[in-house]
Amino acid sequence: MKNLTDSFVYLGHWPSAGSFGFNTDILATNPINLSVVFGVLIFFGKGVLNDLLDNRKQRILNTIRNSEELREGAIQQLENARAHLRKVETEADQFRMNGYSEIEREKLNLINSTSRTLKQLENYKNETILFEQQRTVNKVRERVFQQALQGAIGTLNSCLNTELHLRTINANIGMFGTMKEITD
Repeated sequence: MKNLTDSFVYLGHWPSAGSFGFNTDILATNPINLSVVFGVLIFFGKGVLNDLLDNRKQRILNTIRNSEELREGAIQQLENARAHLRKVETEADQFRMNGYSEIEREKLNLINSTSRTLKQLENYKNETILFEQQRTVNKVRERVFQQALQGAIGTLNSCLNTELHLRTINANIGMFGTMKEITD
């Protein structure tokens, strides 16, 4: 510890100017050496340091300028994308509306077509029912006529004798003969 305090005490006592030598006291020579080194560095390194700082400043400014250009380009791309999005949304709305109207048209066409088909089927059904009714009525008439004819024949056969039968045939032949003369 005594060496430490001695070195500070000796700082005030410089050796005489005429002598040159090495001071082996590390604590006494270190601040002097450091101040000399810093002085030399500041004197000679000032230009290099200024150049380095100027280069760094230019790189930072260039980076800022590039960033601004990129930002402006990104903003422009964003605006273009938004415009494109609006255009696509408008087209999508138009397609949607056209699609809805087309669906409505197709729906109405399908309803009308189905309605016409149902009317035609209803007409066919009614015609078929009418035809079947007429056929059934004709069958019933035919049966009734056959039964009436058979009943009349049966009644005539039971009531007619041979003489009455011959007179009826002759009268009918006579009527056919006069009818033939009228038509000729």
